[in-house]
Amino acid sequence: MGLYDKFSRLKNQRQYFSHSGLNPFGTCIDEVYSATEGRIGDRRVILAGTNNYLGLTFDPQAIADGQMAMAQQGTGTTGSRMANGSYGSHLALEQELAAFFGRPSAIVFSTGYTANLAVISTLACPGAVVLIDADSHASIYDACALGGAEIIRFRHNDVADLDRRLQRLGERAAEALIIVEGIYSMLGDVAPLAEIVAVKKQRGGYLLVDEAHSFGVTGPNGRGLAEEAGVEQDVDIILGTFSKSLAAIGGFATGSKEMEVLRYSSRPYIFTASPSPASIASVRASLRTIAGCPALRNKLWDNARRLYHGLSLAGYQSGPRISPVVPVMIASQEEGLRLWRDLIDHGVYVNLVLPPAAPAGMTLLRCSVNAAHSEQQIDKIIQVFTRLKQ
Repeated sequence: MGLYDKFSRLKNQRQYFSHSGLNPFGTCIDEVYSATEGRIGDRRVILAGTNNYLGLTFDPQAIADGQMAMAQQGTGTTGSRMANGSYGSHLALEQELAAFFGRPSAIVFSTGYTANLAVISTLACPGAVVLIDADSHASIYDACALGGAEIIRFRHNDVADLDRRLQRLGERAAEALIIVEGIYSMLGDVAPLAEIVAVKKQRGGYLLVDEAHSFGVTGPNGRGLAEEAGVEQDVDIILGTFSKSLAAIGGFATGSKEMEVLRYSSRPYIFTASPSPASIASVRASLRTIAGCPALRNKLWDNARRLYHGLSLAGYQSGPRISPVVPVMIASQEEGLRLWRDLIDHGVYVNLVLPPAAPAGMTLLRCSVNAAHSEQQIDKIIQVFTRLKQ
C-alpha cells in the first residue's frame, strides 16, 4: 500500500468537485484591491467570505506601523521566544491585550490555531476531563487529543446536556475544563454563556471561551461574547485570534496571573517561532482602533442585518440568528458548487463549505460581511443571490 493510498477516497471526492470549472478548494484570489474587492481570474468580485469583520486589512495606520516595524526590526524573529527572546513589541502587545480585557495576564502566539493548541493541550493533560461543545473548531478537538485528557462532547449549545454530563462526573466536575466558542464560525450562532456560567457555578469547573469570531464584534467595547453576556468575571480563560477583526495573523490567551505558567509548560509556545515584528505592530494599531472606534462595530452589524434580511426575503434559508457570519443552506453539494461558481461569475465571492467542515452534513454558502462593505455592495450581493434563485 502506498503512503498516500489511504487518502484515495478523499482525493476522488475533491477531484469530482474540481473538474470542469473553478476549483473551490484553495481558490486563488489573483488580486486584492481593498477590504471588500478583489479579482478572481478575469472577474472583479466583492469579497464576502473573508472574516475581515471590521475591514481593517487596509487600515492606513496598521499598514504604516507594520512597514515601520519591518524596516526597524526585520522580517521575522527566526525563532521561539523561549530560545531567541521576546521583542519589546511582543511584551507591549501582551500588556495592551491584558489591559483591554482588564485581566492580569495575556500571552501572544503565532497563530490562533497555535493559541488553542498551546493552552488547551497543556491544560487537558492525561487525567484531566474536558467538556467541549460538539460544534467546536478543529483546533479545539486537536488540542484535546494532543493533551490526552478524557474528552466529553455535549450537544451543540445544549446547556441541559452539559449539566447532565457535569452531574455524572460527581466530584470530578470541580476540576473539569468546559470549552465553548463565542460566535460559531459556520452558522453564526453563539454560545448561551449566561446559562453555561450558571451551570458552572452549580457544578464546578473552569470555563474557556474561544472568542475568535466574536472578539471585536460583540460587547460594548468589543471584548466579545463574554462581555456582551455580562459574565466576563466568570470566564477563566479567553482565547482569540489576530486573523479576524485584528486583520493580521497570530493569536492570544488572556486570564489570571497563574496562566503565566503556560510559557514554561506549553510545547506549542516553547517550540514555535514568535510572530513577526510587522504582524505585531499592525495588531497593536488595530487593537487601538477597536478600542477607540465603536462606530465600526455599529456599521458591521448594520451590514449584517441588511444582508440577513435581504437573503431571507429572497427565499434563502439562513442561520438561526443575525450575525456577521451569514450562512445560506443549500440542498446538495452539487447545487452548492454550481451556485458558488455562478456567484463568482456575477461578481460575488463567498465560501463554499462542504461536509465535514459544515456541521450536520450540511452544504453552506458562507457569507461574512465587514464594516467596510458599502450599502451598495451589500445590495449587490442580495441582488445576485436573488437573480440566481429565480
